[in-house]
Amino acid sequence: MDGLLNPEPGLVIWSGLTFLVVLALLTKFAWKPILGMLKEREDEITSSLAKAKEAQQEYARIEAQKAQIEAETRAERDAILKEAREKVQHMLDEARKLSQEEGDKLIEQARAQIEREKAGAIDELKKQVAALSVQIAGKLIESNLQDNDRQEQLIEKYLQESNFN
Repeated sequence: MDGLLNPEPGLVIWSGLTFLVVLALLTKFAWKPILGMLKEREDEITSSLAKAKEAQQEYARIEAQKAQIEAETRAERDAILKEAREKVQHMLDEARKLSQEEGDKLIEQARAQIEREKAGAIDELKKQVAALSVQIAGKLIESNLQDNDRQEQLIEKYLQESNFN
């Protein structure tokens, strides 16, 4: 153990020289390629981060565009629905108006028909009443004309009731 604590000068020189040769070889063949790969990796990571940031910005732009398109679509849908509701309401109003007019027309025709039938029935009733009145009058006159005294009283009565002024 004593050799390790007190190194010999030749061993130190050779160890130092070996270290420098290994260091030179490592620098030439290992260190530069490792640093080159690290630099390349760093550039790749930086590039990837930049691309990720661009992709994130593109995604945000697309999301904004999507939201705008959705808003426009909703507005267009609402306008179409409003127009359709207005058309349906207009059609319903027209149908109600037409049905009301048709109903009024049918009611008026029914009233006219009822009036015609009523007038016809009244005319028929008048004819029947007139015929019946004539029959009754004929029978009354016949029975009254058979009695002369009665006829004279009836004439007297009508003359008194009449005013010849």
